[in-house]
Amino acid sequence: MSMLHTLSAPALFAGTTALRQRLSQIAAALAAGLPLYWVLGPQPLGWLAWCAPLPMLWLALRSSRRDAAWMTLLAAVLGLSSNVAYFRLLMPLPAVLAVITVKALLWLLVVLATRRLVLRYRSGWTVLAYPVLWVAIDTLMAALLPDGNWGSLAYSQADNLAVLQVAALAGVPGLLFVLCLAPSALALLLAGGRAYAPAAGATVLLLAVAFAAGAWRVQGAPGPGGPLAGLVAIDDFIGPATPPARAQAVWDQYARHVEALAGQGARLVLLPEKIAVLSPAQAYAVRQRFQALARGTGAWITLGIGVQDAAGRRNLAWQFAPDGAAPISYQKHHLAPPERDFLAGGAYAVQPVAGQAMGLAICKDMHFAPLGHAYGAARAQTMLVPAWDFQLDAWMGARMTVVRGVENGYAVLRAAREGVLTVSDAYGRVLAERASSAMPGSTLLAPLPAHASVSTWAGWLGPLFGWLCVALGLILLCAGRRAAPFV
Repeated sequence: MSMLHTLSAPALFAGTTALRQRLSQIAAALAAGLPLYWVLGPQPLGWLAWCAPLPMLWLALRSSRRDAAWMTLLAAVLGLSSNVAYFRLLMPLPAVLAVITVKALLWLLVVLATRRLVLRYRSGWTVLAYPVLWVAIDTLMAALLPDGNWGSLAYSQADNLAVLQVAALAGVPGLLFVLCLAPSALALLLAGGRAYAPAAGATVLLLAVAFAAGAWRVQGAPGPGGPLAGLVAIDDFIGPATPPARAQAVWDQYARHVEALAGQGARLVLLPEKIAVLSPAQAYAVRQRFQALARGTGAWITLGIGVQDAAGRRNLAWQFAPDGAAPISYQKHHLAPPERDFLAGGAYAVQPVAGQAMGLAICKDMHFAPLGHAYGAARAQTMLVPAWDFQLDAWMGARMTVVRGVENGYAVLRAAREGVLTVSDAYGRVLAERASSAMPGSTLLAPLPAHASVSTWAGWLGPLFGWLCVALGLILLCAGRRAAPFV
């Protein structure tokens, strides 16, 4: 019996040590996922995005491949769980879990591939692996998925005016690359020591140049001085079950807001997306009313309306001129999950409005860089964007649109139900902003930038850089199959 106790003591000690080690690894993985929780959701902390992936990368570089895999997956799931409440607004729980799982697996792919390359080659150039792989994935998502690269980490920098100017040079791919380069360099330096000091130094230099050049670009930007613009949003939706008296009250309130803003000097007034989905006869009555309202107030009016006829349902933006002519009609290109049964449009609309060339788009359209580039190529000075958000994604929806403006050198007016009213310029400066609200709604009056559209390179360099990263990413995934841990 004493011999059994003697033999089992070391085993018991070893088991206790292993358990403690496993628990410490779990704690480390959760700690690594916590900063990701605050940057991977629809309202990310922009400053934290620069270092949030660092703990995960450092753990992966200092652990065995198996431990790196499960710790990365646990940290990624914790970080991505910040999207659960928002995703539940759009899809059932099984689909939410599937989306989070796929996104977590992408994190696993990028981190393990980065780990393999760093440990295999032990060279400063491997600092590029992590940003190149993420830009490659982001580019593929933007091109292939119906929701594009919604929530890309690059958009977390929409309020960081200095670094945001990178988007004018190389679009979201360039912005994401710069953002991912910082944690990559820090992780290599902390895990690999002095051998990676030159790579870290080059990263610091690149970031310093990006911030300094961006700050200089914004400092020289002209201020607002153009015509006054009014924005209106009433959160109340006119649906099939809305009592006629209530629907009439909402339309009347919009009309009162338009008259009030025009009376304060607004040359144009923007209303939100899909205020109601109407039959052709009902839509014609709304058209007649706002046609007369534009003529009576002398203001351009843009509103979002849904029309359902025998061919199907369409999400439209109507633009009414002060001369009372028939409105210009724009049909939404990119449909949100709740409206995937609507018919998608394909035409663009650029019109002289209040002395400026103004383009029309609807909400999710502005989440896609090619559509934004098309309006940039058409020399639009301002984009008018009726929108409808879901409250939780109000910041992300507005700021993705702001980034389109920086990429293509135009101002953006965005009026969102269940979101925010936003006026931004071609440099990403939010000139005015106000939250939407239920009846009687919210209004915003602000001057537009007086400058013409600003020249940028993002229209051609952004896609070129993104697809170059896709090609490099495929090469990197095939490289470094045999790895050795840090010593």
